Amino acid sequence: MAVPDGTAGGTGQLAVLLDSPEIGRLIRELEETRWTGRPGYPIRTMIGLALAKSLYALPTWTKVVALVAEHWKLQRVLGCEGKPPSKWAAYRFAEKLRDNGEKVERCIDSVVEGLKAKLPTYGTDLAIDASDMPAYANGQRYLSKDGPERERYSDPDAAWGHRSAVSVRKGGGFYGYRLHLAACTKTGLPVAWHVESAREHESQFAPVLLDIAKRRGALAATAAMDKGYDNGKVHGECAERDCLPVIPLKETSTVKRGEHLPPRCEHGEWKFAGADRKRGAAKWRCRPLPAPRLQRGGRLRAFTR
Repeated sequence: MAVPDGTAGGTGQLAVLLDSPEIGRLIRELEETRWTGRPGYPIRTMIGLALAKSLYALPTWTKVVALVAEHWKLQRVLGCEGKPPSKWAAYRFAEKLRDNGEKVERCIDSVVEGLKAKLPTYGTDLAIDASDMPAYANGQRYLSKDGPERERYSDPDAAWGHRSAVSVRKGGGFYGYRLHLAACTKTGLPVAWHVESAREHESQFAPVLLDIAKRRGALAATAAMDKGYDNGKVHGECAERDCLPVIPLKETSTVKRGEHLPPRCEHGEWKFAGADRKRGAAKWRCRPLPAPRLQRGGRLRAFTR
């Protein structure tokens, strides 16, 4: 298996993560849940395996296990030198993490709290979007062309959804999930995320991400989103959470008529003068032409914009 770029440096990062107080607290909490059955691999080893999957951006546990099996430095950091975990052990541990989601959430909250202490601007301005995550499963309704309907799906939680064309990839339907993410625009670090099936529209989860971000202590003063989020419901939900949405407008009939433009009068276009949060309204100021002044000789000097 090819070595990901920066694997040597990645082992050092992995060791630092495993020795951090936040991960150490999560390891201790998960160890308390292991009260029966065979010992299996240490919780620290399995947590490190999950961190390696994220650190090297590997899509499947099979690839993670293969990478660890080929590199003794990773095995040494994980504490499984000579006997790396199997992919089945990794899948079982992933299920354990899902069953103990509240412990993982507490770990993430403590990490975010530490980030805010070192990066005061972290989470002030957010960028919200969704990314498609195709499932490694067959979501076709029929077993074969004109054949019987499928009775069992290998990934029943996934669903069909639509994605746009990106670069050389064609748009169209796909079977899987969507990762809804809010990231800090100043630091580029994630603040909140949520995974749902592909059939759910992205605009439904903007308030969910804002609630998670604020629960973790992020200010979330502004949120930049694409046109897919431009609807009254999203704007209203952002206002309820004291967050200013920054969203390009769709080409609706009202936009084409110019109803979104600033007011105008005989003096020209009005200037934006802030927003009144209590009334939920924007404030505008008329900019009249300055009064003419006399030049030498008593002649009036004309003013032009």
